[in-house]
Amino acid sequence: MNKGILQTATAYTLWGLLPVYWKTVRNVPAGEILCHRIAWSLVFIIILLSLRNHWNWLKKGMKNRRTLVTFLGTACLLAVNWLTYIWAVNSGHIVEASLGYFINPLITVLLGVIVLRERLRPWQWTAIVVAACGVLYLTLGYGTFPWIGLILAFSFGFYGLFRKTASLSALEGLSLEMAILFLPALTYLLFLEFSGASAFGHAGLKTNTLLAFSGIVTATPMLFFTSGARQITLTHVGLLQYIAPTFQFLLGVLAYHEPFTATRWFGFSIIWTALFIYTLEGIIRKRAKVMP
Repeated sequence: MNKGILQTATAYTLWGLLPVYWKTVRNVPAGEILCHRIAWSLVFIIILLSLRNHWNWLKKGMKNRRTLVTFLGTACLLAVNWLTYIWAVNSGHIVEASLGYFINPLITVLLGVIVLRERLRPWQWTAIVVAACGVLYLTLGYGTFPWIGLILAFSFGFYGLFRKTASLSALEGLSLEMAILFLPALTYLLFLEFSGASAFGHAGLKTNTLLAFSGIVTATPMLFFTSGARQITLTHVGLLQYIAPTFQFLLGVLAYHEPFTATRWFGFSIIWTALFIYTLEGIIRKRAKVMP
């Protein structure tokens, strides 16, 4: 198997299995888990940057106001995305969270049209309209607006949009984002500690260890993805990205027995149809370009 495909697939598999990790610390509030994830991610990234002696980008990045403003925005979007996802997993909404990452590619395309003035081909428009019908059906048929999935999809969609125009690599950008979020996260953790509400240090060795290792859990798939995605085509990346929400969906239904009614089956099927149209259109167009 192509090394790039293997590394990228590993990244998406790890992201897909992430609910298992957060479920093991479900006794800790989502906000506290988020802050530990930020703090320990920064610690782990600093170790990586030190081992690689890769600090030359920092001075240039800190002097560029546009870079700082961009990553301030991406840091906030990432915090919203992570907090929503952790809360959703530990509140029994893994299936709805997977919906967000199923429709994320279509949201990304739509944002490209609205913000970057990109043009969509007819079948891409068809996929977006079909997906919108699926979301509408889930809202009307299930009786609740799928806000978890849409927050995850739009926050990660805007995150990808801003990172698309950023000058820093994935690891450099993540380190700057964690540095921006570190002080608020540390302040909140100290507040919890001094108010006697902190879980870390008081909830047993297992919980303490899992919270501390959340940095490694966060950065490891990112490193696999950064390395793998550079070695394969965008079409391969597009196909592999469905691994993560598929694992999340299966975990929610099969492992954690979240309710999945006939209404949800039909709504998800509409959205899966939209993804099939979108993916097939991309593959056909790609092959047409390489044909002599």
